[in-house]
Order: sequence, then C-alpha cells, then structure tokens
Amino acid sequence: VRGEKEATFKQMVAVSAVFEESAEGEHPRRKGETGRTDNDEDFFASPPPSSSSSSSLNTLCSSSSGKRKDGISSSSGKSSLSASLKSETEEEEEEEEEEEKDDDDREENDVSSLLERLALGDEKRDGEEKNYTNASFSSLASRQPVVGGNALKTKDLRGVAEYVNSDACKNIVVMCGAGVSVSAGIPDFRTPGTGLYDNLAAYDLPYPQAVFEIGFFKSNPEPFYLLASHLQPGKFEPTKTHKFIKLLETKKKLRRCFTQNIDSLETKAGVSEEKVVAAHGNFDTARCLRGHAQDVKKVMEHVARGAPMRCEQCEEYVKPDIVFFGENLPVRFGKLAKVDFNRENCDLLIVMGTSLQVQPFAGLIEYPDIDCPRILINREKVGEVPSRRGFFERGTSKGRGFDFSEEGKRDVLFLGDCDEGVRQLCEHLEWELE
Repeated sequence: VRGEKEATFKQMVAVSAVFEESAEGEHPRRKGETGRTDNDEDFFASPPPSSSSSSSLNTLCSSSSGKRKDGISSSSGKSSLSASLKSETEEEEEEEEEEEKDDDDREENDVSSLLERLALGDEKRDGEEKNYTNASFSSLASRQPVVGGNALKTKDLRGVAEYVNSDACKNIVVMCGAGVSVSAGIPDFRTPGTGLYDNLAAYDLPYPQAVFEIGFFKSNPEPFYLLASHLQPGKFEPTKTHKFIKLLETKKKLRRCFTQNIDSLETKAGVSEEKVVAAHGNFDTARCLRGHAQDVKKVMEHVARGAPMRCEQCEEYVKPDIVFFGENLPVRFGKLAKVDFNRENCDLLIVMGTSLQVQPFAGLIEYPDIDCPRILINREKVGEVPSRRGFFERGTSKGRGFDFSEEGKRDVLFLGDCDEGVRQLCEHLEWELE
C-alpha cells in the first residue's frame, strides 16, 4: 500500500510541476537513495531511482521492490493537486519516518533470501555462512556467497596436499582422460601434430572422429580394427599418474576413478576393478552389434591383425565393448555418478589429462557440492565457466565449470604434464611415488 501511495505521489509531483516552479526536494527518499543519471545501466527490468555505482547490492535490490506502477489516474483537477501537495507531503514524511527502520530491515532480509535462491539454487544447508558484501555495481561477481569454506588454505598444490592429509578429506574422486597415458606411449586425441585425430589420414576417413562413430563402424569397421591394433592392452605400462591413483587407494582416500581411457592401465597399476568406472568402455569384454557376447581372446586376435570379426550367430560385426559416439554409456557409469559425487561421498575432485569436450563425461565436474575443492592437472585450461555466464556464476560454481579467477574459492590449476603434477603433489604430501 505504501508503495502505491508513493507511486501516486510521484505522479502528483510530476503533474504539479506545471503549476509550481520546481518539485525538487518534495519526494521523501529512502536511506541511501540518490539521483539517477540517464547513463546508468538498468539491472532490473523497471528499476526506480537507484544509487550510484558505489551503492550496495542490497540497496539496489530493495529499491526495485517498490517499482512504479503505470496507469494510475487522478480524479481531481490540476489546481487541487497543487493546493494539497505540501500538506500531503508533510503527512507522508512523518508516516514514512516512523516506518523506515523496520521496513528497511524487512526488505534487507527479503533481498538476502532472494540472492541466496539465485546464487545457490535455493539449496539450504545447516550452518552454511552466507556472506554478501556491499561492493560496487561493477563487481557484482565478488558479492556472490563465499564457497569452499576454509577447506583450502591456499589455491595451489601445497594447499591441496594439506587438505588431502587432513581428516576432512576422506573421499577423493578422480577423473582421467587420455593425457594420463601419454607418457606410456599412447597418444592423446586432440594435441595438434601428435594426437590420434591428426594422424588418421591413412585410414581414409571422412573426418577423424568417424573412427569412433557407430554408424560409420557398421558400414566400414576396418579403420577401427587397424587403430585398435595399436591401442590394445599388453603393449603399455602404467604411468606415474596411474600409480598415484593406486596410492590414493592404498592410503584409503580413493572413492572412485572415472576414466575415459580404454587402455585399462588403472587396473594394471593395481587399482581395484571396483574402484574404476570405465566410462567409455575398454577391451575387457566384447560383443556383436546385436549384443551377443564374444570370446575376448578371439576378438583380440582379430584386432591384432586389423581384421574385422563377425559374429558366428548372426553375422553382425563384432567389436570390443568400447563406447562409440552414438552409443549409451555403461549403466554402471550413471548409477555411480549419482552417488559418488554427493556431498558425503566427494571431499575432493581431481581432474587430470582431459580436454573435457566429450559429454556426458565432461559434465561430471559440475556434480560435486558447492563446498567441494577441485583441482585440474592438465596441459591447458579446460572446463571453465563461460565468460558470458561468469558475471553471475563466478564464485558459486554449483553446477558450474571451473573458476580459476581470484574470485573463485575452491578450484586449483596446475598447468603441465600429469606425471609432473602428481610428482609435485606427492612431494607436498610427503608420499613416496614409484
């Protein structure tokens, strides 16, 4: 009601300007409100006069709660408006002064609640501190809720090591890509010049990714068999990174290792099969395109020769249980992803050697809770919050990409080879790595 009265009064002031020299000073403003220039940017759809760039976000939002309503008419003439203007102004000033303090407190609580829902997805947590600052309009990102708590004292390998050695870090989830196997002699996919996709010209493919597309395999399986002959297990040994994952299990810190790789080097390094989720499958099992299980030894003999194998039951082509583009991921991947990244099951996420370009695997970095620290060990930055969204999402990171900016509270970046990254991390941990 007070908002409607104020809106009506503003119209009265505007109309009375025809009869009075100036209406400046007649409008009682709320605390912290000043004039607005034509150059100020609109943040809400229809904001009322708001503060300058140095005003707080709470003031800005509370001002918008009383936005003007159009279409209010006046039945009295212009002369009566002019005559009654001053007396009505004095009455409203007295009323508003009495209500001002309680009203502002109530609005600030409403605004805090609104911001919490916007930034945290309306997720309530016992004991979670909501910290909103009164920084300038241009630094809205810095006024997001503080996340990550005090889990990481510093955003570097030393800080991660201190956290891993603490009692607070009991469950670590690892995500691996092709980069963790490069030092074993297996090329990754996308590195210019040395990646697999840059060296498939000999296979007469319409485009490099076709070698892993199920539609192309059905019509021409030979390129895959030729490529698989160079990738089959038994030719390669685990790297330091694979041994680091095993060390996490030995220290009873490893919750799960989600890997994109089909080389099975995690289990060859000694990691329990139960701890490994091969998101894109591997050579351990095989079946035909109609689902008939196959003798893996026979399949691998064909793979070694680069000769496509057909099913004896239905004559369909046979392939190892590697997930191609266009195929569903293993059921186990989906089941464990829903559990392993929960707040109680994931205290730290370690992402290593991946471009994070293949979904749905890449989306796993968004699964951990808002307070869960994450570290990326990679040759390049990947998986960051897109700049077009970062203004609002930086610092929150729930259901978001990495945020390595100063505003980010929980994401750590190590740029370099995976083996070097885990070597330095083990030094800080004071763990012996083979």
